[in-house]
Amino acid sequence: MTAEQTPEQQADRTTAPRPGFAAGLFLGRAATDLLTLPEGDPRRLAEAEERFLSRLRAFCEKEVDSAAIERDDRIPDDVVEGLKDLGALSIKIPRRYGGLGLSSVCYHRALMITSTTHPALSELLAAHQAIGLAQPVLLFGTDEQKREFLPRCVREISAFALTEADIGNDPYRMRTTAVHDPATDSYVLDGVKMWTTNGVVADLLVVLALVPAPGSDDGRMTAFVVESDSPGVTVEHRSSFLGLRGLENGCVRLHRVVVPARNRIGAEGEGLTVALRAQDTGRLSLPAVCAAAAKWSLRIARQWSAARVQFGRPIGRHDAVAGKLSFIAATAFALEAMVEVIGRRAERAGTDTRLDAELAKLFASEQACAVADELVQIRGGRGYETAESAVGRGERGIPVEQLLRDTRAGRIFDGSSEALRAFLAHDLIDLHRSAPQEPVPDGGPARHGGGPLGGHLAFVERTCRRLAGELALVAGGPAAGLDERQRFLGRIVDAGAELYAMSAGCVYAEALGGADSAAGRLADAFCRQARLRVAHLLDRLADNTDEADRGTAADVLAGQHVWLEDGVPDPSTDGPWIARPEPGPATGPNLRRVIRPTGAAATARTTDGPVRRAR
Repeated sequence: MTAEQTPEQQADRTTAPRPGFAAGLFLGRAATDLLTLPEGDPRRLAEAEERFLSRLRAFCEKEVDSAAIERDDRIPDDVVEGLKDLGALSIKIPRRYGGLGLSSVCYHRALMITSTTHPALSELLAAHQAIGLAQPVLLFGTDEQKREFLPRCVREISAFALTEADIGNDPYRMRTTAVHDPATDSYVLDGVKMWTTNGVVADLLVVLALVPAPGSDDGRMTAFVVESDSPGVTVEHRSSFLGLRGLENGCVRLHRVVVPARNRIGAEGEGLTVALRAQDTGRLSLPAVCAAAAKWSLRIARQWSAARVQFGRPIGRHDAVAGKLSFIAATAFALEAMVEVIGRRAERAGTDTRLDAELAKLFASEQACAVADELVQIRGGRGYETAESAVGRGERGIPVEQLLRDTRAGRIFDGSSEALRAFLAHDLIDLHRSAPQEPVPDGGPARHGGGPLGGHLAFVERTCRRLAGELALVAGGPAAGLDERQRFLGRIVDAGAELYAMSAGCVYAEALGGADSAAGRLADAFCRQARLRVAHLLDRLADNTDEADRGTAADVLAGQHVWLEDGVPDPSTDGPWIARPEPGPATGPNLRRVIRPTGAAATARTTDGPVRRAR
């Protein structure tokens, strides 16, 4: 992608995009040629991108106190302003709108830097750029909307407001409404949005609301740009979580908020399409963060396992710990490979990478949690102790327990693992029902150049044909009862994700020097481990406890095992399981936080930087 290209310029919407690697994989075709990287070292980026990443890293290392963010539960204003000055809020916004106009691969590298410094930084940037205002406007906005809003996204923070108290992965339960007033050609929005990342500090909101359909009780989900300082917009709660301290996530109330019709993104009823397309484009943000977590975990595991001596030798030389080191190293390599390979593929014109990105998100979030858990175990008591406590004892502060808390969100945010497995399985079954069945050529190591990597790719080919066969049987059967086979289908999806990671790892290793290189040895290690996991998943397709577990769950829900709950107190507070806030005016203070510039507002373009816009 050139610096001036936008997503709608990369692919003509009237042309069906080419199928992605993931789609072919589940149809029994492992087309690894689709993953091939360009000539040269894939780690090297364009000179302008390398300069930006160098400046960003220097800023994070010298100007950001990550311990203070963790302690104070907020990103200081001067850090936010510093990120704006660097252009970190506008990495992918085209230059003609004041952004940096850099590639998605550069954006992912930037998230690796900021998330390792502190995850609140990457969450701020990703929520703004992955699904915030810029992506929906680039994909669906009018020329007027692009000219108005994209330059503002260079320095103003945006958020995407979709979730409500009764909406998790089911957006059709939405209650927020937008009623059109033809006299003023505007909409009046009413409702409450929760868990809006960046919502506490946002200048601009993308709000999804239901526009009542004439003569019907149904509403048409529609996306709107809302100014956060509009009358009737109130941040009435700032949320706190297990991890991700510093995350400016909160509940936003909209009471009779007037939004001009020109601020509607797309047509009435296209809101969910806007949301899903923007999410598809930005879904690799989380895999990039997960890859960074694994890379940092490898560094700490390596250094600690060499420094800590037990029973006369470093703990890394003990077999039990050596297995954990191998897992962390191999997984870190595979996660980086997936982000690099899919990130570059996503920028090719007319390429469908939706399923690829969903698989990457599912696999990366699950594996990052496993890596963090193993790192805690390697560190022992020090892994469970906070970094601040270790400093107080006179030791190096290493935030391993923080990593465990922070990575856990990945399996829930941006589509839970369970929901993603179900959605992917549904799409794959539909794919089998509609896709023409083509003969699949027999593959083997020779086709892939021989050696261990060729053998692993031959395994991918053989196994993906089995997965395709299992899905074809399901697709050819009755549609009823699929909800009771979620775990069965989930194992197929998980096995496919492993095969995808194996394929990306082998392709990446070839680009970095081949099977005999250090990268090749890591790819081989990962593939050996992944093959064992795939074998276990396939064994569980026939040999499992799914039916018995459904019976046990039914007994639990029927209250037949309440006796087992006796003898322990419940520290929970009173209140409803799910709050149902009613539309209406705010009853408390507005908790919106306005980021205050720390220096003189500049309007001149700096070298390699964005246009700085005084607010």
